Amino acid sequence: MIEFRIDRHSGVSTYLQIAAQVKQAMRMGLLGPGDKLPTAREVVEATRVNPNTVLKAYRELEHEGLVEGRRGMGTFVTASLATSFARPDAPLRQDLDQWMGRAVGEGLSADEVDAIYTDVRSEHY
Repeated sequence: MIEFRIDRHSGVSTYLQIAAQVKQAMRMGLLGPGDKLPTAREVVEATRVNPNTVLKAYRELEHEGLVEGRRGMGTFVTASLATSFARPDAPLRQDLDQWMGRAVGEGLSADEVDAIYTDVRSEHY
């Protein structure tokens, strides 16, 4: 199941953080078509956010065609965002894992790694 983490200091709306985390779980293959999302109540209990915030995130995902709300049953994933590149044995992922291991070994902080990643990504995209 998905475990939501809300960063109240990020400047990103809470509902967008929830929606992004659902999409990330879908990309990684943790959630796929037919899977049920946690109820709004479960998310509220885990994150201490307003129930309307969770419902807004789920509506956003529904608007994007990724989930479907079923009255009295919950919200279910209707699409797949997973690719073979996200699998643990995918070559590119293994390369990134080795790079991250080197970065940790060199003593880089998570912020330094994020800065490098963001810079290199912007050169390519």
